[in-house]
Amino acid sequence: MPPEPPVHPASAFTHDGATLIWEARGSGDTTFVLVHGIGMGRTVFTGLADLLVEHGRVVALDLPGFGDSPEPARTPTIERLADIVAAFVRAERIQDPVLIGHSMGTQVIAEVAARHPDLHSRLVMIGPTVQIGQRRALVQLRKLAKDLADESPKVLITGAREYLRAGPNLRRKMRAMLVHRPEIIYPRISADTLVLRGEADTVSPRAWCEFVAATIPRARLREVPGSGHETMIKNPEPAARLILEWLAEV
Repeated sequence: MPPEPPVHPASAFTHDGATLIWEARGSGDTTFVLVHGIGMGRTVFTGLADLLVEHGRVVALDLPGFGDSPEPARTPTIERLADIVAAFVRAERIQDPVLIGHSMGTQVIAEVAARHPDLHSRLVMIGPTVQIGQRRALVQLRKLAKDLADESPKVLITGAREYLRAGPNLRRKMRAMLVHRPEIIYPRISADTLVLRGEADTVSPRAWCEFVAATIPRARLREVPGSGHETMIKNPEPAARLILEWLAEV
């Protein structure tokens, strides 16, 4: 049997008054950096990380105020979160990272690519948010509830636990996500990009994902059959396969 990939204990990284928690697994020439969505944390990527670690180093983040990371003094904008992630990548000397973002995390990694092109990152945007014309909290919560209606207990339990951990400022964090306009920065992204959605995702409809892929100059769209917005939690194997196939092509 092959040796178990090395696991490094969780560590803290502080930049511009905000702290994120991160942990790394595995080794190799490729480093995957996993960035979660609103109300979530690095644990939602456990299944996907288990598959990607066979192909490189996997670094999972808790953004400031999420998961195990402490609540910052002020709620960061998406742009500030991107700057923190970029500073972390530089501090850890990660070369040519594959940035994998889910939901709100796609907004963060899009800003990383647009604001910090010198990092030479490649992007995987799973269930990109937030669709034009749908940027109201109640609208998004209804769409998420519809998406979760038929989800597995694993997805529901994982999501509920992480939302509880997101703390009392979740409303301000939601507002930071909703006021961000990702379509403005998409044309500025020069990185190779994979837009990935679950076939049944009501939070990230196909028409919106087609727009995202068409607006980013070097992007392509792929779908995971039979999955919703939380595709990398419920059944990460198809998502991992599509990511690895795409990396072999770019």
